[in-house]
Amino acid sequence: MSLAGLALAATGVSGQQVAPRTGVGAQAVVPPGFQRVTPGATTPDRDGFLRRWLLLEPINKPNRSNAGFTGSYVRQALTTPYFPGQMTAMPRDGQVVRAGAQSLEWHALGSTAFNVRLFDFAKALGKPTYGVIFWAVTIVDSPREMRDVRMAVGSNSASMWWLNGQEAVGLFNDRRMVVDDVLSDRITLRKGRNVIRGAVINGPGLSDFCVRFLDAQGRPITGIKNDVR
Repeated sequence: MSLAGLALAATGVSGQQVAPRTGVGAQAVVPPGFQRVTPGATTPDRDGFLRRWLLLEPINKPNRSNAGFTGSYVRQALTTPYFPGQMTAMPRDGQVVRAGAQSLEWHALGSTAFNVRLFDFAKALGKPTYGVIFWAVTIVDSPREMRDVRMAVGSNSASMWWLNGQEAVGLFNDRRMVVDDVLSDRITLRKGRNVIRGAVINGPGLSDFCVRFLDAQGRPITGIKNDVR
């Protein structure tokens, strides 16, 4: 199927990191639309979408609607420190962090589709699906330095994305997930390891996202590795 036209219809307080759970693997439940992560890096799909992610169980952030997701509100909500190492640490599968009164676990999962279905992820784990913030982290390993590429993101609802600690993409206001909805400015993928972080905020309704890189000619980049460790 052509990707053209594809679309899918509290303030936190930083807490203390706690030890990973014992005997309860992050993969104990595999939500629909996901699969277990096997050892070794993978590659993006043929359209360049990154499917392997570390997903944090949702942080409570009550919003009765998505209408108030202005740029200023979203930026404040998604740059608030909720848990230790939010913008610096590489999480581990099964690691548990404290976000205010919540104990939240990181889950290493591979999406079976080009989009990462956050609503289904939360629902399968018995976690809140509305009025929440999701955090996602992944690694891209590039065989060489790639200049003038763009990060292309779609999300439902608003979101922000960082590459190697620098803000790359912001999607504001109430929106459905559309492929390549917002493109970053021209950026550089380093040779070797690159860390991508994203945060998606949602009130009522479904939530998901998709991320890929496009080269200087707008073509999907597939010659990279994708992993979560």
